[in-house]
Amino acid sequence: MKTIIEPFRIKAVEPIRMTTAAQREKILAEAGYNLFRIPADSIIIDLLTDSGTGAMSAQQWAAVMRGDESYAGSVSYRSFEAAVKDIFGFRHVIPTHQGRAAERILAATVCKEGDVVPNNTHFDTTRANIEAVGATALDIPCAESRNLSAVHPFKGNIDLEALERILEENPGKVPFAMITVTNNGGGGQPVAMENIRSAAEICRRHGVPLYLDACRFAENAYFIRTRSEEYADRSLIEIAREMFSYADGCTMSAKKDGMANIGGFLCSNDADIARQEEELLILTEGFPTYGGLAGRDLEAIAVGLYEALEPDYQKYRHASTRYLGEGLTNAGIPIVQPPGGHAIYIDAKAMLPHIPRDQYPGQALAIELYRHGGIRSVEIGSVMFGKSDPATGEESFADNELVRLAIPRRVYTQSHVDYVVEAIVEVNARRDQLRGVRIVSQPQALRHFTAEFALVS
Repeated sequence: MKTIIEPFRIKAVEPIRMTTAAQREKILAEAGYNLFRIPADSIIIDLLTDSGTGAMSAQQWAAVMRGDESYAGSVSYRSFEAAVKDIFGFRHVIPTHQGRAAERILAATVCKEGDVVPNNTHFDTTRANIEAVGATALDIPCAESRNLSAVHPFKGNIDLEALERILEENPGKVPFAMITVTNNGGGGQPVAMENIRSAAEICRRHGVPLYLDACRFAENAYFIRTRSEEYADRSLIEIAREMFSYADGCTMSAKKDGMANIGGFLCSNDADIARQEEELLILTEGFPTYGGLAGRDLEAIAVGLYEALEPDYQKYRHASTRYLGEGLTNAGIPIVQPPGGHAIYIDAKAMLPHIPRDQYPGQALAIELYRHGGIRSVEIGSVMFGKSDPATGEESFADNELVRLAIPRRVYTQSHVDYVVEAIVEVNARRDQLRGVRIVSQPQALRHFTAEFALVS
């Protein structure tokens, strides 16, 4: 059959409150033109993030009812730990309330001022947690990633030559290297198994641990299976286990490929590091057998990690994302090619060449997508990754100006995606009329979450 259907039936529904363009214009103004500040019940299609926004399965809800809420020694922790060790293979498993908590604990434990942490591309909270302790987060994506419109099977790869050079030039100053799978900041592009293996060999020669930011590990495993001939007959869990076998630890947001609404974890093979991390966990998150999570959340993650590795689910997941990407591409809208696993990234700089970078074309496009169609997306460009010098006010810009359309897991149907395509095509037809924005106020770190904007007249 050519038609790939959702491999599930819908058992409960949540109403969508329809709004008009006039109502949304008022909502935008009240929110300071920041889509993070818009009430969720004023959104028609919410593609802000795929983090914690998915629908849990009947099996996960059944597991929730088994949750053991004991403060110490929770039985639910044993279920959670067993699942993580079975799939990820690391010796020490530390639960956290979400991925950024794992990042914070890792950075606070092993990083110090003046250190350097290379990654294919750090995403926002990863970078912020590394920089918060005075270290430098370096992005070294592969050369193929620079051409957004070019098709390459593994544009998420880390630049191996750059990794070797950084480790040689910074002896004793690289507490760990990291690879994000899939590469969220680089268009949701996958990382090849050979790239992970080679990076691990480089790191071991220099005595530097390699960590994976593993939040979309199952999607990356599916890409490896479908794009690497040698893995075509391997199961997704086997591919995932091999990926992690090359690493010394990982951070994980279980709100992505853990298929849960909250949760995460930090893994390590180093007993001394794990002990220090557990001490910080107790101080800021919770006891090591719950780590800031309810027992019911631990149970949901234990089930969800396996569900993310079901081939029928991944086939549907990738087909639905590709369907959105092909719909936009066929309409002449520039996106990062090929379509990623969890999201489509519109190239706002190419779509809106009349808006200068200091007027944030990605934010301008995201605002208009909401105003026109009630679609919430997120800017991945100079608002998220640019910086304003606190002394001079001078702005530094990101390499790309993108708008991400992140698809929640098991939430929207094909007609929802068709609506999104139609709305974006209509905005594209009058793209010359769109105006840029300026920043009215902003915090020092992670400004995209709370900054206020105004339209440029």
